[in-house]
Amino acid sequence: MLTASPPTRLRSPRRRRVTRGVIFIAMVVMAIVMLYPFAVMLFTSFKTENQYLAGHGTSTQSWHQLASSLPIFQQLLNSTIVCSASIAIILVVGVMAGFSFAKLQFRFANLIFLAMVSAMMVPLQAILIPEYVNVARFGLTNGYLGAVLVYAALGTPFSIFLFTTYFRRVPDELIEAGIVDGLGYWGVLWRLALPMALPAIATVTVLQFIQIWDDLLVGLLFLQNPAERPITVGLAALAAGRTTSIPQLMAGSLVSALPAMLVYLGFQRFLVRGLTLGIDR
Repeated sequence: MLTASPPTRLRSPRRRRVTRGVIFIAMVVMAIVMLYPFAVMLFTSFKTENQYLAGHGTSTQSWHQLASSLPIFQQLLNSTIVCSASIAIILVVGVMAGFSFAKLQFRFANLIFLAMVSAMMVPLQAILIPEYVNVARFGLTNGYLGAVLVYAALGTPFSIFLFTTYFRRVPDELIEAGIVDGLGYWGVLWRLALPMALPAIATVTVLQFIQIWDDLLVGLLFLQNPAERPITVGLAALAAGRTTSIPQLMAGSLVSALPAMLVYLGFQRFLVRGLTLGIDR
C-alpha cells in the first residue's frame, strides 16, 4: 500500500536542522584540529626535558630558562619595530594609490593597476634571492631598513588592491562635493574617504601583522645583526642548536604566537567587514 509523502514544508525544517548539525560538527572537528597543536605546546612548555621524555610531571623550569637562553624581550621588540614600520609604509602607499586608482583619471591607470595586482601572484621564494642581492648592494642587511623595505614591497600590492576596491564604494558625488567646497583631492582623501576606510585599514593591518610577525625567511636573510633578530629567527636559532630543549622551544613558540593571536582576536570583526565590503561593486 502506497503512502503519501509528507509535505515539503514539514521536511524543510528537518532538513535545515540536519544541515546545521553537519556544519556544526564539521566546525567542531576543524576547531579541534586547529587548537590541538596549541594545547600540546602549552602542556609541553610546563615540563622539564626529563618530564617530557617520561611523559608526566609539570614544572616551570623551561620558562625560567627561556630568558637566559634567548634575549626574548629584545627580539619581541625587534619584531614589533619591523612590523610597525612595514605596516605604516604599506598603509600610506596603499591608501594613496588605492584612492588614485579608484577616483582619479589618468593614462594607463588600468594597466598600472593590473601590473600592481599581478605582483601578488609572484611567490616570495622566486624573488627572495634577487631582493637580497639588491638590498645587500646598498648595505642594508645589517639594520631594520632592509627588512622593512622588503616587507613593505611584498605587502603593498594587496593593500593597493583592497583599498582600490574599497574606495570605489565611495560615491563620486561625495568626492565632487568635497572638491567644490575647496578641499581638493588631498582634503577629500584625508578628511572624507579615509575615515570611511577604517575597516579596510584594520584588515590590512591585521593580515600584514600576522604575515610579517610569523615570517622567517626575510628576517633570516635581511636581519643578520644578532641584536636585531626578530623572535622567529631567534627561535629558529634555538632549535638549530646541538642540544634542543623541546619544552623550552614550546615556551618560546607560545610567546611568539601570542601577539599575532591577540591582534587577530581584537580586530576579527573589522577583518570580516573589510574583506567583504567593496567587492559587490
